[in-house]
Amino acid sequence: MITLYHCVSARSFRPLWLLEELGLPYQLRMLPFPPRALARSFLQENPLGTVPLLVDGDIRMTESSAICQYLAARHSPGVLDVTSNEDAYGPYLNWLHMGDATLTFPQTLVLRYTHFEPPERKQPQVADDYSRWFLARLRAVDAAVQKQAYLCAGRFTAADVAVGYALMLAVHLGLGSQFTPAVATYWARLQQRPAFQKAMAIQHQVALDQGVPTTPAPDTRP
Repeated sequence: MITLYHCVSARSFRPLWLLEELGLPYQLRMLPFPPRALARSFLQENPLGTVPLLVDGDIRMTESSAICQYLAARHSPGVLDVTSNEDAYGPYLNWLHMGDATLTFPQTLVLRYTHFEPPERKQPQVADDYSRWFLARLRAVDAAVQKQAYLCAGRFTAADVAVGYALMLAVHLGLGSQFTPAVATYWARLQQRPAFQKAMAIQHQVALDQGVPTTPAPDTRP
C-alpha cells in the first residue's frame, strides 16, 4: 500500500492528484503546515520535514515531480506517462520538471516575503520581482496550450499535473487574474477533471478526520 504524507494544497497535491488519476489504493497522512515545526515526529519519517513523502514498500521519495514521474511510469506507461520511444518524451520530461523547478520556485519567494517573514523582514520588491518572473516563465505554457488541449503527446499526462499545481499555487497567491486567456482556459480544463476534484475533496475530508487544519498551506521550503 502506498502512503502519501501531505499538507493541504502543498506541493504534495501533485502526487495526490496523480494517485487519483491512476485509481491506485493509497493511505493519506495529513500533516499541519509546516510539519517540520508543527509535527516534529514527522522528522523521523523525513529528516527534511517537508512534504510530499511517498512511501511505496522500501521506496521513499520526497520530490513531487519525481514522484509523479515514478508513479506514471510504473502504473501508466504510454498513457499518463510518455515512454522513451515516443517523440514527445523529451518535451514531456521538460514540462514535468519545469512545473517545479521553473514555475513553482519563484512563487515560493513570493510566499516567503509576503506571508511568512515577520513584518521587518517582508520584502515587497522581492515578491513583485518574482511574481513577474513567474508570469514571464508562464509564457511557455501559454504558447503550448494555444495550440493544444494539453502540454504534450496529444493527451493529458503527469506533466499537466506538475504544471497544473503551479497554476493552482498562483491562484492562491492572487496571480490567477493575470493568466492569459489560453492559460486560464487550460487551468479551467484541468479543474474539471474528476480526479482533480476528488483529490481536492479528499484532502479536505481526511484533514478533518485526522484533526489537521484545512486552510491551504503554501509550500515555501525555507
